[in-house]
Amino acid sequence: MKQATLFSLSLLLLFSSTTLAISPAPAAAPKAPAAKTPHTPKAAAPSPKPLVPTLPQSPDSPDSVPDDITRILKKAKMFSTLVRLLKTTEIMNNINSQLITAKSGGITILAPDDSAFSNLKAGFLNSLNAGQKIELVQFHILPEFVSSSNFDSLSNPVQTVAGKDPARLPLNVNALGNSVNISTGVVNATILGVVYADNKLGIYHVDKVLLPLDFFVTNKAPALAPSSLAKAPKAAKENSSDDDQEEANQDHNKSGALSLSSVSGTKLMSLGIALVAMATMWS
Repeated sequence: MKQATLFSLSLLLLFSSTTLAISPAPAAAPKAPAAKTPHTPKAAAPSPKPLVPTLPQSPDSPDSVPDDITRILKKAKMFSTLVRLLKTTEIMNNINSQLITAKSGGITILAPDDSAFSNLKAGFLNSLNAGQKIELVQFHILPEFVSSSNFDSLSNPVQTVAGKDPARLPLNVNALGNSVNISTGVVNATILGVVYADNKLGIYHVDKVLLPLDFFVTNKAPALAPSSLAKAPKAAKENSSDDDQEEANQDHNKSGALSLSSVSGTKLMSLGIALVAMATMWS
């Protein structure tokens, strides 16, 4: 019995070892998918470098359009003369209204500081009439918003609120490097920095008052031919003398008397000679 049991165990062990020997190797575990490299978004192209720097005293630029340019200029503390001109010409109200109601476009103000106005010829502003003061202020305003990096995109002559007449109101902008220069045919000015800028209003500090050319170019009238009106007083005097002479002659003819005052010295001499000749003949 024991032998049978041992034999059975031996067969069992032999069968188990054989099964293990022919059993296929376990399948290799599937490879994990390679980790994908995260997509790196391309860096945005850098915005154009501003041609005009922002001034330290510039007010913060809010997202909304301002409704009072006076507040902006007063905060900068160096544009009191310009503020006064904007108010007296009533252009300030027009600008504020346009900024509030306009859905597109915008306005750019080239703002001379107080020292620029003080460098004008003494009494210059007072010598301007009301129309010229309005034109002077309008000449400093562009009817579009120009960002600090887009001055080089303007085409000359630049349109201003005063007009675009190259013979009377030339305004030429030259942007080179980090410098923006403005020429009016009378002065050459430079933009020193940004006073204020948002998506509709740009205010830039300029170092000189932009004087329109037509303030200094006068249309000279052609020289007139010598006018008879210029000699009228003398002619009147001569006519008066002739009239007096004629009246004296008429009086002489009527009375038969000879007026010495109406006869010239030559006539008197001839008359004397004739009288002497007649006296000789009678004697």
